[in-house]
Amino acid sequence: MPFLYQTVLPFFMGLSFFLLGLSSMRTGFNLFAGERMELIITRFTRSTTHSFLTGLFSTMLLQSSTAVTVLTIGLTHAGIISFTQTVGIILGTNIGSTITTQLIALNLEDLAVPMLLIGVACWLQPRQNTKAFGLILGGFGLMFLGIDTMQIIAKPLEHSQTFHKLFLESQHSMWIGLLTGTLFSALVHSSAATTAITMTLISHGIFSTETAIAIVLGGNIGTCVTAIIASIGTNPASKQVAWFHTLFNVGGALAFMPFIAWLGEVSSLLSSDPSQQIAHAQTIFNLLCSVIALPFTGLLASMMQWLIPSERTR
Repeated sequence: MPFLYQTVLPFFMGLSFFLLGLSSMRTGFNLFAGERMELIITRFTRSTTHSFLTGLFSTMLLQSSTAVTVLTIGLTHAGIISFTQTVGIILGTNIGSTITTQLIALNLEDLAVPMLLIGVACWLQPRQNTKAFGLILGGFGLMFLGIDTMQIIAKPLEHSQTFHKLFLESQHSMWIGLLTGTLFSALVHSSAATTAITMTLISHGIFSTETAIAIVLGGNIGTCVTAIIASIGTNPASKQVAWFHTLFNVGGALAFMPFIAWLGEVSSLLSSDPSQQIAHAQTIFNLLCSVIALPFTGLLASMMQWLIPSERTR
């Protein structure tokens, strides 16, 4: 029972605060730009570069690559944009999603309660823009409060032999770390939550940088589950979007698995703080994957259309 109160309850409370904050923040951004987001995506996808920048800035606005991907699936299903136009969007969303991680790495937990209180005060105001700002600020506050709550579990886990054995096994095999991140992200539908928990635990020295990076790479894969679910019952073009997003993230993670130590070394040059190193490693990974793939969007789109042919080519 002591272990339950010291670890399980704080973990789920912290995770609930984090996910609620993330949802609140997304709702706030939606109030600001949600109605215009569809127009932005349809208007600025004429070229690969435009699509890439649209995916990048849309994700930065909505703070969710999954939300942008699901919206893109809906637009593709409606025939408003073609699958080829979406490839650049997906590459852009992967970079835009790192903004949340970088904000978490700033360690603003001390500001959590003031941000939450100011956010609530703004939300109670009559003007919609003020309400939206309140949701965004309060959302950030809840996210940081969740991280602070989850840090309670660090000390009990440091003395847990079972936990040490589990992560010692992960350090022997980065593939276990990758699988852990994939399953957890798929379960909570948020790679940001997986990354936040990983950053919290590594800041207390519970496992190595390499293990943490493997978990974060797995988180990039697990978050694709939402897009796959959203594509069920849609047309082939929408399924192409969902599965391109998934296969791209899987391929990127598998390609970088042999270079996890290198990612750790580069991120350590950018910061001495372990949690910031993980944020930097995720940013470098997503940036390199998207930039390397960007010149080959036409080829990647053709391959995806070959794997999932449209109704006209069946």
